[in-house]
Amino acid sequence: MDSFGPGAQVPLQGSDGQTVATHALASAAYRENVEVEEILKANNEWHESSVTKGKFSLFKPTLGEAFSRAVQVRMLGGARKPLIQSFGTEPQPVVEHCLAATNIRKQRDKRLTLITVVFGVLFLPGMLVWLTAFQLRRTLAGGASGKRSGALGALLLVGVGILALLFLFKLPFTGFLALYLRAMFVAPVLGWFLAKRVCESTAKDLRARWDSLLSGGGGMGPKIPEAVPHDPNETAAEELRQQLEKLTAEQRSNVVFYAGPKGVLGMGTRWGSWHLAEELVPKEGKEIHAFRTWDVIRPIHDELKLLERGTLKTGFPKPSVNHWIVTPVGEGAKEVARPEGEDIVAYQVKPHEIQRVCNENQFGKGNRHYLGVQFVLWDGQLVLTMMVTVTALLHTLRIEVTGHALGPVHGLFTTKPEPKKKVVSKTVRFWETREIELPLIDNDEVVRLAVRAPLTWFPPVLDFLGGKLVLPEPFGLRHAWASQPWRHRFMADDAIRAATPVMRAVHAATIKMLDEHGVDTERFSNRSMVLSGFVQDPMPKKADSYDA
Repeated sequence: MDSFGPGAQVPLQGSDGQTVATHALASAAYRENVEVEEILKANNEWHESSVTKGKFSLFKPTLGEAFSRAVQVRMLGGARKPLIQSFGTEPQPVVEHCLAATNIRKQRDKRLTLITVVFGVLFLPGMLVWLTAFQLRRTLAGGASGKRSGALGALLLVGVGILALLFLFKLPFTGFLALYLRAMFVAPVLGWFLAKRVCESTAKDLRARWDSLLSGGGGMGPKIPEAVPHDPNETAAEELRQQLEKLTAEQRSNVVFYAGPKGVLGMGTRWGSWHLAEELVPKEGKEIHAFRTWDVIRPIHDELKLLERGTLKTGFPKPSVNHWIVTPVGEGAKEVARPEGEDIVAYQVKPHEIQRVCNENQFGKGNRHYLGVQFVLWDGQLVLTMMVTVTALLHTLRIEVTGHALGPVHGLFTTKPEPKKKVVSKTVRFWETREIELPLIDNDEVVRLAVRAPLTWFPPVLDFLGGKLVLPEPFGLRHAWASQPWRHRFMADDAIRAATPVMRAVHAATIKMLDEHGVDTERFSNRSMVLSGFVQDPMPKKADSYDA
């Protein structure tokens, strides 16, 4: 059966319980009339994006344009660096929405390019005069302060308009040259009128998609026909499809990176840590049956799987329990390197290698093994991860439980579009007011889009002329713009409440296993009770910031 066809390989959006954060990030791709610098407000304590300035403000991108381009290049580029997993979201739908938004803009830019060629390039001297006036107006408005700069810019445009009128009614030339000189000032204005209609219709479409994503309805599905190969010869479509599959495979990787005080990248900072470390003493008159750390991890894994089966009806939501290979990286590292070799398949470390790391890599160099139980709450806005690691050095068994929390995406991404309205006085009852709806696209925006349109097919040129968004590294969609959960009362409560039952489940499984292997568990039980008291402390700490 032919595997190519019109319905192939356009994956569905997000998983259950992860829609809000996914849709919030995806909505940034559709944001028109929003300054690109707005995203700098979403910078957090550990990850900061930046905006590079271009040569001319007339070519400056909006937030939607810059975000779509930056995310596409970073996550689908052929020579891209490794990505950090986006826990609590599905990155593939976000990238698909970026592709869809880019397609919508390209369709608009095709029409604008035609208008620019017919009404601009053919009358180039007049278009350059108008563009110079608009560029000077933007420079004055951006560089000076207050109403004075706006008045100067408006006066400049009025001056060009008067010059155009003089050319229309009084010229020292006759014949074709006179007609051309008159047309070169009028044609760009007519082109602007047509371009405004095109820009307005596209802006309404983009705004509708932005609003739909944040309204809880799931949004309009992204249309990316260039990712659907119809025959084996469509190499570009097949390559894009493979890049999207690669993105999903990397999202499922069981390798994570610990960046010192930044915590586990993608999981958030470590806010709490509890240690159970006691000497292994045999029961009276018995010997300890030999075991390895993997023998301790397995019953802990089985016990954590049962967390959702509580005695009370109000229990945990279904957790995700996974074995993680944790690689250390520097706090200021700008990139990470995913391990390769025969023990790695599709970014996944094979089970036998996980078991080897658990048993052997406990001291000195090398990666470490952690068992993680993860809860994705608040529709993906809160990700709680409790990590368990077991070490055995000489006669001491140590079980460590640490808590990591990743908060909601910044409020910038959950802001819905506001209608452009203006309050004016009524004509007759002047003491009363009414609201009038304004066009979504103003005059300056029409000019900006029209001059950018012919360069849409040369993105590096646009980046040079107008600037671009620089994403924080190591980059992952979710943690790059995550806020701290401690500013949200209920999210903070959820993080703190999850620690106690998880830790007790870990201790119960450990003590049961030790008892079966002939270990005197009295000290472990006493220490577990002490830790149960410590975990009642309601204050999260910066557990990775050592006071030394």
